[in-house]
Amino acid sequence: MKKTIIILTLSVLFVSITFSSCKNRNDASSRISKREAILKNIKAPPIHASTLSILAFGAVGDSVTDCRKAFERALAECTRLKGAKIVIPAGIFFVGGPIHLVNNVCLEIQKGARIKFSSDPARYLPVVSTSWEGTFIYNYSPLIYGYKLRNVAITGEGTIDGNAQNTFGTWRDLQKNDQQRSRDMNHSNVPLSNRIFGANHYLRPQLIQFYECRNILIEDITLTNSPFWCIHLLKSENITVRGVNYNAHTLNNDGIDPEYCKNVLIENVNFDNGDDNIAIKSGRDDEGRATNVPSENIIIRNCHFKGLHGIAIGSELSGGVRNVFIENCVSGGFCKRGIFLKSNPDRGGYIRDIYVNNVSFDEVEDCFYITSNYHGEGKGNNTEIRNVYVDSLTCHKASGTGIFIQGYPAMKIKNICFSNVRIETSTLPLSIINAENIVMNNVIIGGISK
Repeated sequence: MKKTIIILTLSVLFVSITFSSCKNRNDASSRISKREAILKNIKAPPIHASTLSILAFGAVGDSVTDCRKAFERALAECTRLKGAKIVIPAGIFFVGGPIHLVNNVCLEIQKGARIKFSSDPARYLPVVSTSWEGTFIYNYSPLIYGYKLRNVAITGEGTIDGNAQNTFGTWRDLQKNDQQRSRDMNHSNVPLSNRIFGANHYLRPQLIQFYECRNILIEDITLTNSPFWCIHLLKSENITVRGVNYNAHTLNNDGIDPEYCKNVLIENVNFDNGDDNIAIKSGRDDEGRATNVPSENIIIRNCHFKGLHGIAIGSELSGGVRNVFIENCVSGGFCKRGIFLKSNPDRGGYIRDIYVNNVSFDEVEDCFYITSNYHGEGKGNNTEIRNVYVDSLTCHKASGTGIFIQGYPAMKIKNICFSNVRIETSTLPLSIINAENIVMNNVIIGGISK
C-alpha cells in the first residue's frame, strides 16, 4: 500500500517518487524458485571422448606458420568421427583467417596456448550471414564462427587473441556510413540477400559468434584484442559461459552480448573490457519487432565487473528482455554505470522481470540508471519497462547519480522496487521522472536515508 507521494525538485528536474514497503515484491522464495526452474534447463554439452591434437594436422605453435588449414583438417576429422575434442597445446598458433566450427566439437586451448588471428580484414572474406548492432546482414566472418550448430565447447586456460588493434580496431571513425546504411535497410525491410557489406565497408566482425546454435559452453579461456564485441550469442539457447577472463580494450569490446537468446548462464567471469561487460539485446527497431524473439531466462552470478558498464540491457531490445537474474557480483575497478537499462522510442519491445540481488560496485559515474530516451532519438515505439526488483545493492561512490530513472510521459516506467540499497556518496542522489510505483525500503544514498 502506498504511504506517501513526495514531489521533489533537484536542480531543474522535477521528480515524482512513491515510497512504500517492498514486501512480497521480491520474495526470496519465489525468486529462487523461478531461478532454479531456469537453471534446470541449462546444461553444458557433453565433451566427446575422441581426442585430436592440432599438431597432428600440421599446426606449428611458432607464431609464424599459418595454422588455418590445420584447423580446417582437424574440424573435418571431427565431423567424420561425429564428434571430437581438438587439443591446442602450449605455443602461439597463428591463424590466417576465421575458424568455422562444426557440430559436436570441443576446442581445448590449453594453458600456455594462444590462438592469434591474422589482422588482415581480407582474410575474413567471403562474407557470412551475421548481425551487426541488431540488424541482420552479410559481413566479414567472425573470427570464430558457429552457425546452426549443436554441442560445441571452447575450453582451457589458453588465450584467443583477435590481434585487431591496428586494423579492425581503427575502423570506428570509418563505420558511420555503413552503420547508417544497415539501419536504413532495417527500417526499409530490405531483403537479407541484398544487405552485403564486407569488402570496402567498415563494420567490424565479432571475435566469437554463435548464431542459431544450441548447447554451447565457453569456459576458462582468456579473450583479448577483439575487433568488435568479444562473445556474441545470437538466436541461440542453452549456453554456459563460465570462468572466462578478459583483457579486451579495443573500441566496442563488449564482453558478452546475448541477443534473441534463451537459457543462458554466465558465472565466475572476470571482466576487463573497453565497453559493456554484459549487454543483453534482442534486435533493433522494425526488424527486431518483426522477429519478436525475446532474450529471456538469463542468470548472471559471481562475476567481477570492470569496464564501461557492468550490466547493460539494450539499447537494441525490440524483441524484449525478461527474466534476468543478476546475483552475487562485484566490481573490480571503475565502471561508468553499474546497472544500465537503456532504450528509446525507436525500439519498442520491453524490459520486465529483472532481479538484482547482492551486487556491489566501488566507484561509478551512475550506480543504477534506467532511460527510455537513450541518445535522445526515436519516436512512435516506446519501450515498456516494469517489474525490476533490486535487493542488497551497494556502491562506494557515484560521481554522477545514485539512482536515475527516466521514462516517457506516454509510457511511464513502472514497478521498480529498491530494498537495502546503500550508496555511500553521490553528487546527485536521486533523479526520477515519468515513473510510477517506485518503491523504496531501507535506501541510503549519500548518507540520506529514505
